[in-house]
Amino acid sequence: MDVMNDTTPVDQTRDDTVEDRGSNRSHRPDSQAFKDFITSQWGPRPDLGTTPGRAAPFTAERRAKLSARFAGTRLVIPAGPLKQRSNDTDYRFRPHSAFAHLTGLGTDQEPDAVLVMHPVAEGEGDPGADGSGTHHHAVLYVRPLAPRNTEEFYADSRYGEFWVGARPSLDDVTTLTGIEARHVDELREALAKDVGADGVQVLVITEADEEIAALIEAIRTEAGTQEDASDESLAEAVSELRLVKDELEIELMRDAVDRTIAGFEAVVLALPRAVEHRRGERVIETTFDAHARLEGNAVGYETIAAAGEHATTLHWITNDGQVRSGQMVLLDGGVEIDELYTADVTRTLPVDGEYTDVQRRVYTAVLDAADAAFAAARPGARFRDVHTAAMEVIAARLEEWGLLPVSAEEALTPEGQQHRRWMVHGTSHHLGLDVHDCAQARREMYLDGVLEPGMVFTIEPGLYFKADDLAVPEEYRGIGVRIEDDVLVTADGNENLSAALPRRPEDVEAWMARLRG
Repeated sequence: MDVMNDTTPVDQTRDDTVEDRGSNRSHRPDSQAFKDFITSQWGPRPDLGTTPGRAAPFTAERRAKLSARFAGTRLVIPAGPLKQRSNDTDYRFRPHSAFAHLTGLGTDQEPDAVLVMHPVAEGEGDPGADGSGTHHHAVLYVRPLAPRNTEEFYADSRYGEFWVGARPSLDDVTTLTGIEARHVDELREALAKDVGADGVQVLVITEADEEIAALIEAIRTEAGTQEDASDESLAEAVSELRLVKDELEIELMRDAVDRTIAGFEAVVLALPRAVEHRRGERVIETTFDAHARLEGNAVGYETIAAAGEHATTLHWITNDGQVRSGQMVLLDGGVEIDELYTADVTRTLPVDGEYTDVQRRVYTAVLDAADAAFAAARPGARFRDVHTAAMEVIAARLEEWGLLPVSAEEALTPEGQQHRRWMVHGTSHHLGLDVHDCAQARREMYLDGVLEPGMVFTIEPGLYFKADDLAVPEEYRGIGVRIEDDVLVTADGNENLSAALPRRPEDVEAWMARLRG
């Protein structure tokens, strides 16, 4: 960074701590003359042009649903802090998914902000979709734009306008989100208000911000209420709130999927370059990741670009291997859009544009398993039924090929499961703000849950034959195939959101040929 090269004279005898030295990125003057000059002669700040966000009515309804479950309880949902990458550099900020879901804030907005839902008398809180009052009044505690006559303006590398650009004012935040905004300096007093004395309990999403969690634990200790708290119940609730997507979320999921499909097209065009490069998998990874950054916020998770035998490693993200003619490439990627919703799509592509006979055989088996899972994904079915349908096909094909040591029927029993040697992962997971969305939901709401219209999840069976797997004939060794689509449950069945990306082997081949011109 150029700011490291500042050679302004500095007092070498100044006593500083080790912690202070860690952030010595430049030698900043501290003379009064410098302070007076840098904080003067500035024109009016331009208006940020903030308008109400389109998510505001949807987030109000989401908060109303959460409020109904926790009457009389103060709910604390932090955005989270910046996370250190190394020394004094941080990763790009992404707010916690529960915070994003309940406020509508996305991209890298508002590190250290905290959403607090303060309990109020029934019907006196913020209105929900029907206009009636809820049990809570929501407040966003944020650090607003600092005046230019403050040291924060030029010296604070975390919040200062000189370093990170102009921040929104409290009025801007309120306009954008529809939530009352207050200065974060008021947070501690607001969290502690009436705790214990009037029976107010405080619950927090502990994983979002360790410092906020520790602050609340201290408040509970002071009030003698620490044994009454059940933060897990709040974590469950905010996860379960996302199991069924609302109208806006479904629109955003469609957008994320469409942008992801365009990323797959970019990768097909880059395959010849990948074959030529000693790290061809990195060519694939960076092609997709660059597309995600250009067309969205980032990737929703680390891209898997697995060529040849690497495709048999389920989460291969090292992506440093060669891409060779005759191989297949398993690409598992998702674009996360600015609102932080992500797709999660996988295709296993022939490097040369055509599958070999054995590759096609394995691919078709996986595709048939996926189709069976689609047929099972209907309202009223259970989430686990989707996986069961896929496994019945996988076991049957393995039996046909003579690979199972027992019959498919015996393998499918709870006491068997031999077919899972070649597919150890599940067939589906919920999808949304997190690639593995709703992860803290209770088992009866997730694995044993009944499918409802508005649910979005993946269908992703696979078969993975490692290069040293002596339980299969040599022709299968080193082949890994996964086909993954994003599925919306509808009133009368389901919709494949990623259907525009070819799935059948002959369609994949034709699509690749067309893109290559």
